Amino acid sequence: MHRVNLDPNAFNAQVFEYACFGIALIAPDGLILTVNPAIERIFGYTKEEFDGRRFGFFSHPEDKVKTINDLKQMMENNTSEVQLEKRYIRKNGETMWAFVSVRLFRNDEGQPLYYIAQINDISAQKESEQRLQETVERYTSLKKYNHDAVVSFDLQGKIIHANTMAEQLTGYRIEEELKGMELANLIGKPNVERILKDALHDSAIEEGIDTVVTKDGDIIEVLTSIAPIFVNEKNIGFYLICKDISEQKRLVLAKEMAEATNKAKSEFLAMMSHEIRTPMNGVIGMTDLLLEADLEEEHKEYVEIIRKSGETLLGIINDILDLSKIEAGRTELQEETFDLRLCIKDSLSVVSAKADEKGLELSYAISHNVPDYIYGDGDRLKQVLLNLLSNAVKFTSRGNVSVAVKKVEGDRARLAFAVTDTGIGIPTERLEEIFEPFAQIDSFMTRKHEGTGLGLSICRKLLELMGGEIHAESDGMNGSTFCFTIPLNEKTAADFDHPQHSISNGVDRLNILIAEDNAINTLVLKKLLETMGHNISVAANGQEVIEAALKETYDVIFMDINMPIVNGVDAARTIKEKLTTGKCPRIVAVTANALKGDREKYLAAGMDDYVSKPVKIDAIRKILLAYVHIRGSKEQKQFYP
Repeated sequence: MHRVNLDPNAFNAQVFEYACFGIALIAPDGLILTVNPAIERIFGYTKEEFDGRRFGFFSHPEDKVKTINDLKQMMENNTSEVQLEKRYIRKNGETMWAFVSVRLFRNDEGQPLYYIAQINDISAQKESEQRLQETVERYTSLKKYNHDAVVSFDLQGKIIHANTMAEQLTGYRIEEELKGMELANLIGKPNVERILKDALHDSAIEEGIDTVVTKDGDIIEVLTSIAPIFVNEKNIGFYLICKDISEQKRLVLAKEMAEATNKAKSEFLAMMSHEIRTPMNGVIGMTDLLLEADLEEEHKEYVEIIRKSGETLLGIINDILDLSKIEAGRTELQEETFDLRLCIKDSLSVVSAKADEKGLELSYAISHNVPDYIYGDGDRLKQVLLNLLSNAVKFTSRGNVSVAVKKVEGDRARLAFAVTDTGIGIPTERLEEIFEPFAQIDSFMTRKHEGTGLGLSICRKLLELMGGEIHAESDGMNGSTFCFTIPLNEKTAADFDHPQHSISNGVDRLNILIAEDNAINTLVLKKLLETMGHNISVAANGQEVIEAALKETYDVIFMDINMPIVNGVDAARTIKEKLTTGKCPRIVAVTANALKGDREKYLAAGMDDYVSKPVKIDAIRKILLAYVHIRGSKEQKQFYP
């Protein structure tokens, strides 16, 4: 063994000078007596800058152990050495972590002589530990608060750990049951074997795992992901991540059922519209014909009562269909520029006859800053006004009914309407209830006023669709006011497409084919057209219509949509395919369906025009005038190219 003769003093001096860790000699009162070069390097201070300083002058302000007195308290239990990790502030302001070992040396009498402090810079180690801790915490948090069940298992297929969601999904307790359990209990042995064998190189392995067996034996549908666990680049196990999709499946099923219900509701509305309007067409059409005949005054009065009753029933049907269409989301706004004042005047004119009968005064007032023309759905606004005005006239026995319109400034300009009456009023506790479907102001058994109770509900839903709102005001005795708003989109006269009125109301004799399988509706439409002086032919099914159109020349075909053998749409398509444009008659769809979009649907299917039942004389006359206008334009182009 090789021996080296060392001078202890020289050795100690060399250790002090060249040690890689810091060494400081500290007096009992904390004064720094001397430091080695390593301390200077660690803290960035020179040896001279340490002179006169006391232990802890560069300690981090948040550390508990700063001064020599703090160290003395730690040594109260007859210990001579303290080891701790603490923070310091370097000269350049950086925070550093150090492992500090301080030993107290005493004389023979036990009195403190000095402290020797050894300081190792462990900042890099602390940073690594912190990053590791953050990673662990992120992983723990991710696993703990993940909405999916997470189970880790080793290469023998035994469960290592799981999160709370796994406990909730399976019903097994983590610590007492899941840890150490065979994963095969949850997903089956074949699945576990496939994962352990192929998961590292087959990313589709998870697609076959779609169920988990719970503690109670229930089977839960899941969406599964598999992720390998690597430590030091070595695969030590896998994560099984399961999303419970049983609730999603239930939601999808509920959605499909809701969609099916909506579809059935729409089909029911179409059927109800057709089945009710078809006989109503006969009732109202025949009364219109009777009123054109030379009847005795008493009989004419009876027929008028029948006609009014029929129109009342049709109004109720329209209300039910309208509300159902809105609730089914099938109502769309038809927006264009319209004359606001004309819209209000037209609405008042509709109720003016009833108001005159009761001696009521009708009036309207529009603020000066309200524009003449606005952009929106004028027909829907008129529908709201008519509902409110009709109610106002219905429930007012004397006095007046008025409409007021003003402009409301704000983030978005709006028009505010107020329909006021001097009628029976509305109980204050029912001011909101009356907007519910089928609500009536007076009780059902004693009420004096007809109606479905749908009008106000329709008004609210239409206004919400338009971006507005409505509410009622009343003290329950002195009339009521219905206030509503709509967004204001101002336009000018230049934006308004003024309707073109025909110069002549007369139509020359036309050859017309009626395609209708219902005998009463055929009779009604035939008589209406014959009173106008036209030549009429009749076909009872779609095949007869096609044969007649190809054999004879017709100007117009009124084509019922629902006919036997060949339906109206297919019959119209066949006729248009076989006849040239110049010889093809104008085909008008006649249907008892009156749902939103029916007109557009039939026009897109190849029809030239559309009319719904009950068929009115004015509607027929308008269609024939349109035909004459189109034919005249074509003839003019032929003679004057």
